[in-house]
Amino acid sequence: MYRANPVVRPLRPLLRLTRDDGRRELFVLPGAGQGAACWLGFLPADAAAIDLAIDERSGFVLERVGLRSEASVFAECLRVRPLRAISACYQRLRRNERRTRDILRGSCGVTPVADFADWARQRTRADAAPVPAGPAVRLVMPAGPADAERVAATIASLKAQRYGVWRLVVGWSEAGIAIPTDDARIAQRVWPASACLCDLLNGDSALALLAPGDTLDPDALAILVRALAEPDRPQMVYADAQGEGPDPTPALKPDWSPDLALTTAYPGTPTLYAGGLLERLKAIPLGAPDAFAVRLGLAAVYHAGRDEVAHVPRVLARVAPPPPDSAERHAAILQTHLTETHRPARVEAHPTGFDLLWALPEPPPLASVVIPSRDRLDLIRVAADGVLNGTDYPAIELVIVDNGSTDPAVLAHYETLRRDPRVRLLSCPGPFNFSAMINAGVAASRGDVVVLLNNDVAVLREDWLSALVRQACRPEIGAVGAKLLYADGTLQHAGVVVGLGGRAGHILRRRPADTPGMLGRMRVAHEVSAVTAACLAVGRAKFDAVGGLDADNFAVDFNDVDFCLRLAAAGYRTLWTPRAVMAHLESTSRGPAVGPARARFEAEADRFVARWRDTIRHDPYYHPDLSLTTFGEDLE
Repeated sequence: MYRANPVVRPLRPLLRLTRDDGRRELFVLPGAGQGAACWLGFLPADAAAIDLAIDERSGFVLERVGLRSEASVFAECLRVRPLRAISACYQRLRRNERRTRDILRGSCGVTPVADFADWARQRTRADAAPVPAGPAVRLVMPAGPADAERVAATIASLKAQRYGVWRLVVGWSEAGIAIPTDDARIAQRVWPASACLCDLLNGDSALALLAPGDTLDPDALAILVRALAEPDRPQMVYADAQGEGPDPTPALKPDWSPDLALTTAYPGTPTLYAGGLLERLKAIPLGAPDAFAVRLGLAAVYHAGRDEVAHVPRVLARVAPPPPDSAERHAAILQTHLTETHRPARVEAHPTGFDLLWALPEPPPLASVVIPSRDRLDLIRVAADGVLNGTDYPAIELVIVDNGSTDPAVLAHYETLRRDPRVRLLSCPGPFNFSAMINAGVAASRGDVVVLLNNDVAVLREDWLSALVRQACRPEIGAVGAKLLYADGTLQHAGVVVGLGGRAGHILRRRPADTPGMLGRMRVAHEVSAVTAACLAVGRAKFDAVGGLDADNFAVDFNDVDFCLRLAAAGYRTLWTPRAVMAHLESTSRGPAVGPARARFEAEADRFVARWRDTIRHDPYYHPDLSLTTFGEDLE
């Protein structure tokens, strides 16, 4: 058990285990988002040393170290996850230490997010950092006639704040309403719908918006104001929240994700605006009180620079449940915002809500689909047919990069494909190097958008390519990934979390295809750190700008994640979209990595960890309280 103070972009602790023979292993521990964290690890008999790397900004304190017997952990696993205990025993008998410890940790060291309240109760610690000196915070709360009791609850939480330099204005929707208070920091008035935001600020240099019934943690304002003084000097700071009422599910938010913010308004409460961003927001008309929160959030997305927003990964508020029609009102306000700001997108409804449909350039650009392949007629025939005959996109080029096929049936099929003017075949013999094959295929292609596609991927919906290209053509977007499903219809790919499994992994793997995910983000296009090259679209100029895939260091594995992270370093965001749906039989054409292939995988994994260690310790789109051991957004 260890504790740490809340900071922006916290680095998870990194534990290094050294064995008697000199071998070293790295383990990424959970973040202390709620003040403290607990990790269950395996201590082998030949352990010679344990080293711990911490985030020096966080005031890390090791509270307690305990030692459990292997038998006690097996017994707990047998009690809580009997089938997993059988799997662990099997792996133990096979002397597969890695799989044994991962199964036991995943069964005994993680907690479903539905049990957040109990999990957080054991880990919550008061903020130990001193109360900062900072600006006067103007708190604005629109309210209606039925909100008096909820307004009083919010005010009570403000009076309990450690940071006392705040002023609240309650804007009632009707005249003649007020609640009794003797606090000079609280003003009450009729909501001035025809005024601008600056008329409510009264010279204060920081702003937070509250809804009746929202209650702030006593440390909330102190932590948010302290974050304004981070070296990057953010001008918008938000933290996590937990719902009140029958569904107290926590909103464990990612770092700044503007696409996700447009469709979900996820920053919500608590959010603090300051500095130049607040100056740009001052002219916003207040309008109707029940629409102002969404309009302010959308304006912040429009005006905020990518380095002006910070996220404190700690639950600092309890928020009232949204009204039943909140999604419909959000969609209508968002459509108005897109029109007023001349954004080339429109709101598109779907059965579980809505998403944005971004415009295709006119005429649509040529999309070059690059498929590396070798033999396996059953795979390449399905993949090529889906691209050429099962896709509604009007401008397609298919480039098949063949790695020395010898199957006569495949060679005959290639001759059939050559008759299609949209197809070109490129020979790339020699040892299998996925990255080199992709780079060669892209170099031989002509499209302004390139799409990397595995030969074991099958088209399920004809609009898959349009969905990818619409996003890839946006100037600020780098790679775009698809929703890939296993043959049984469960999720195979819904974005990559860097650090998952110790290196990188697919989030929510094997979950139902309609899983909503944290914040409902699996229903909308949203930012992720990486997407799989099994189906990845990117503008050619962006591909070339970062040098394509790294064929020297990542011939087979981690090349796609490394590519996306290099795009991010160049200033581009990676997106995953649920609108492009495909089937993927993962690594069918290559099979599992054993023997020399396993050694090659481990060498590439070591190079990946060395290059991207800080991102492994903090994937900006994956909350530090969530487990890197399991794939299902569990707590650890």
